[in-house]
Formats: sequence, structure tokens, C-alpha cells
Amino acid sequence: MSKIGIITLPLRLNYGGILQAYALQSVLGRMGNDVEVVQVQQRGYSAPKGIKAPFVYGRRAIFKCLGLSDTPVFAEKQLNTQWPVISEHTRRFINQYIHVREISSYDEIDPKDYDVFVVGSDQVWRPAYSDLYQCFLQFAENWDVKRIAYAASFGTDQKEYTAEQVAVCKSLIKKFDAVSVREDSGVTLCEDYFGVCAQHVLDPTLLLDKEDYISLVEASGIDKSEGDLFVYILDPSPEKTAIVEDIAAKKHLTPFSVKAKSNYNYAPLEDRIQPPVEQWLRGFMDAKFVVTDSFHGCVFSILFNKPFIAIGNSERGMARFTSLFKSFNLMERLIKTDNFEVTLSMPIDWIVTNRFMKDLRIGSISYLKGNTTI
Repeated sequence: MSKIGIITLPLRLNYGGILQAYALQSVLGRMGNDVEVVQVQQRGYSAPKGIKAPFVYGRRAIFKCLGLSDTPVFAEKQLNTQWPVISEHTRRFINQYIHVREISSYDEIDPKDYDVFVVGSDQVWRPAYSDLYQCFLQFAENWDVKRIAYAASFGTDQKEYTAEQVAVCKSLIKKFDAVSVREDSGVTLCEDYFGVCAQHVLDPTLLLDKEDYISLVEASGIDKSEGDLFVYILDPSPEKTAIVEDIAAKKHLTPFSVKAKSNYNYAPLEDRIQPPVEQWLRGFMDAKFVVTDSFHGCVFSILFNKPFIAIGNSERGMARFTSLFKSFNLMERLIKTDNFEVTLSMPIDWIVTNRFMKDLRIGSISYLKGNTTI
């Protein structure tokens, strides 16, 4: 048995991010390992201090009185007070199902705490999203531990690293015992950036069976969804709304969504509460069709064998979508806002898709098992 520490992005409100950590922990645990997800404590919103404070608060007060802004004068205090309410359901799932070790900094970790570090999954190697150097295990640079990257993602096929980031990360990744990435483009980036070979593997959520997720839903007692056309759109637009309405009419389905009504910091509090993870999973169980612009929305549609279309989301990284669909021979499911009619009428051969999944899952689990053994 190995003591394993998983290094991933902060677990907050994102369903995919939470479930990939849950899945990776579960798979490693079933192999007989003692697994923890290591998370740096989130510090919340910092209020302005020193001589800047009266100017910032004064400006907010003036703008609010003039109707030019809806930012509260003491915005940080309000946001920090509201956060426990907004995150109540996702925090409950994390506390109940994920073994989190919360630290204030990576300096708290002792070299003897873990036999293996597993970095991944999600966009841990995207500079804008992560504590980049720590996601290459800089804190453990000189330690005698095993270092594995599992389905680490750059999030894009574009080169976003600076010359300095390439140099630092190249030195750190050379110490890894094995490197795998979530996108096929990540294989190329690892070669171009760092001169290392990487294996292409499945997102951790696809290592579990749909029955594993159904058991979470059943244990929660979550009610049946209020429709049968599951709409999981992260970046709404009039064009996407029109697609949903068209599909609902053509297929005689009732749209429903599972996410907070607003991500805007100063929207009414009740509109910003993220629904339970189990309710999101229930959405796939109850859906007859799925419309999504989310990577994990696509993943769970495939996992639950639900017909779906994916609206390309270039701002969040298209490489994630194209790599996933190429792996399952589903490229036709990726659409633009003006060309979905043909895709809508095309059935998915789930027998073939599930055969791909079985083979890819065997290879991915074999990678994990072979590289985490001490």
C-alpha cells in the first residue's frame, strides 16, 4: 500500500473539478492505497488595506449613491459572509466523499508524508488556472518520492507558457517517474516544451462506471429532475438559447438546468447557490438528450450513454473537446451555433462507443496501477 497525495485545482463549485478528484481518489483507493487530496486553504476575498482603503471605500460609496455601480461599499466582507451559503452543497459533497488534507501552504508537507504524489487531473498545467510550479511539484523538488502526472491538462493546444515557465517546469518534470496527459495535444506540448514523452489517458471521471455515480444519487435521495432535456451551459448566449428552444420543440422535450442561476457576485444570494453535485448527476440519469458547452458535460453524457450535442467553447479551450471526441469517434457531436440540424438526427452507436471506453479505461487504469506501486 502506498500513501498517495493528489495535487489538483481547488475544489470549490465546479462539478467536473470535484468529480475528477473524487474519481481519481476512488480508483487509487480501490487499488489498496491510502489517498488524500492536498488542498491549500482558500483565503477568501481580501479587503483593501492601508492608505488605499479610504479611497476604495469612498469611491464605491460615491458610485453606489450615483447609481453607477452595484458593488457594495464593503464588498469583500459581504462576499466572504455569503460564500458558505453559495458553496453549502458542494462543500457537503467534498467533506462527505473526498479525503481532503487542507494546508495553509505547501511548506506544511513533510517529505515523509507521502510515498507518491499524483498531479491531476483538470487544467493543472494551465498557467492562468493553477499554482503552476507547485503543480509540477516544486515544493518536493529534492524529495525522495515518486512523482506521477495523471491526465494533467494544459487546457488548450496553444503555447501559453513564458520562456521562464518553460525553463522551470522543464527542470521539474524531468524528475517525474511517469507523465500522462488528458488531451492528445498535451502529448505534443510535453514534447515541445519539455522534451519528455507523455501518455494519453482518460479523464479520471471516466475510470468509474455510471453505476458508481448512480449510487451517489440514490444515497442522496435527490428528487427526479424537472424535465428531460438537460441543458448544462456554462457561458449562455442568445444563440445557445435558440438551439435549446429548437431542440426542445423538435424532440418534444422539457428543458431543465442544474447550476446556480447567476455567477455574478452581486446578484441575489439565492440565485448564486450552487445545487448539489448529486442533483447534477441526476440530470444525466433523467435526460433523454443533453445540450452542453462543458467538457465534463460531454464526459458524463458519454458515460451515461445519453445523446447530446456539444457547443464549442473556444474561450475555455477547444483542445479538450476535440481530443475527447476523437478518442470516442464522436467528432460530429461538436457543433457551432449554426450547424446542428444534421447532428441532431444522427444516432450514436453506443456499443462502439462503450467498446472504446472499455479499452481506454483498461489502459488508463493499468498506467495508474503500474506507476503508483512502490
